[in-house]
Amino acid sequence: MAELSPTDLQKALKGMDYPTDKQHLVERARSNHADEKVVSTLDGLKENRFDGPNEVQKAVFNQ
Repeated sequence: MAELSPTDLQKALKGMDYPTDKQHLVERARSNHADEKVVSTLDGLKENRFDGPNEVQKAVFNQ
């Protein structure tokens, strides 16, 4: 997703505890007042379990 930057993603997931699942990523992004494009991108991920922020980055930017 070209509009979404790694920095946007990091800010949205600030304070996230891992491992986690997609639902918790979405909830954290919303609680951090992330832009809707970040929330919808996370909600649309195919993977459901993430062991760390690097896995989230790969899932988001290597779709």
